[in-house]
Amino acid sequence: MNPLSFVVPFDVPAALAQIRAEGARFVAGGTNLIDLMKERVMLPQRLIDINRLALDTIEDDGHGGLLLGALARNAATAYHPLVLERYPLLSAAILAGASPQIRNMASNGGNLLQRTRCHYFYDVGVPCNKRAPGSGCPAIDGLSRQHAILGASPSCIATHPSDMCVALRVLDAVVHVATQEGERTIAFGDFHRLPGEQPHIDTTLAPDELITHIALPAAPRFAAHSIYLKLRERTSYAFALVSVAAMLDIGEDGLIREGRVALGGVAHKPWRVPQAEALLQGAPDAARFAAFADRLLEGAQGQGGNDFKILMARRSIVRALAMAVAGTHNNTGHGSTVMTRGAA
Repeated sequence: MNPLSFVVPFDVPAALAQIRAEGARFVAGGTNLIDLMKERVMLPQRLIDINRLALDTIEDDGHGGLLLGALARNAATAYHPLVLERYPLLSAAILAGASPQIRNMASNGGNLLQRTRCHYFYDVGVPCNKRAPGSGCPAIDGLSRQHAILGASPSCIATHPSDMCVALRVLDAVVHVATQEGERTIAFGDFHRLPGEQPHIDTTLAPDELITHIALPAAPRFAAHSIYLKLRERTSYAFALVSVAAMLDIGEDGLIREGRVALGGVAHKPWRVPQAEALLQGAPDAARFAAFADRLLEGAQGQGGNDFKILMARRSIVRALAMAVAGTHNNTGHGSTVMTRGAA
């Protein structure tokens, strides 16, 4: 048994004071942390229950965007009228993840901080650089079906599990953080890290910082043509083999003025290459989408067991973009289109 203390602060300064204790961890919904504690992957000495903090609101930012409280639950976020109206892609991505029971408990901030579901990471009986730096990565020569094809390193080929984060990446979200020295913001593209030689560090959030809310800039041009496509082993409660969040701004002439695409299930973080998105401008045809897919997947490399993901990702990108051209209405509020084995 791992002894621990449990404290309940009632404001942000008190929470920040508590997190500086050795072995302290924040807990909100606990949908990931408690699982990790049960498997003895993480053994905090102090749990700081932050559910009493006033960080659960979802509100207009006064400029057409939204402020999502870090403690707002995933389900409340997905079904919020302003999210459905302005960011149907985000609603669809959230509803594609986990189960209704977990979405009712999981917090927005916790979703950003959830850890990989790599089976080697969860098995304390085997080496894992993410869990024990320097011990090795058995996934590289082992079972790699769920693992990364982009942005990996010799130290780690794990993938980030979140669906919500893939949508937040194309929405250019900004993470607002409280520290004892004040507040700071982190662009969403900079929030999660690639593994490099330090795969045990998942994000650029410092251990003594607290996410307060997530800001979504106004994006009315994309609301009518967005899609979240998720390919997984089964239709319920499964993590993505490949997922695609795609948004298009299409003019009255039928031409794409701007496009944004991010991938999930393929890297240590939601994968987006903004410099490649200029390739999407123009007539919405399969050749254009295929050329963009090739650019987005440049450098992709499998480990044998996950080689299929490269072709699956390419076809999924083309398919998702074609679905986005057709319109958002088929994807609003009902999670993802689902496939099982094989390519899209």
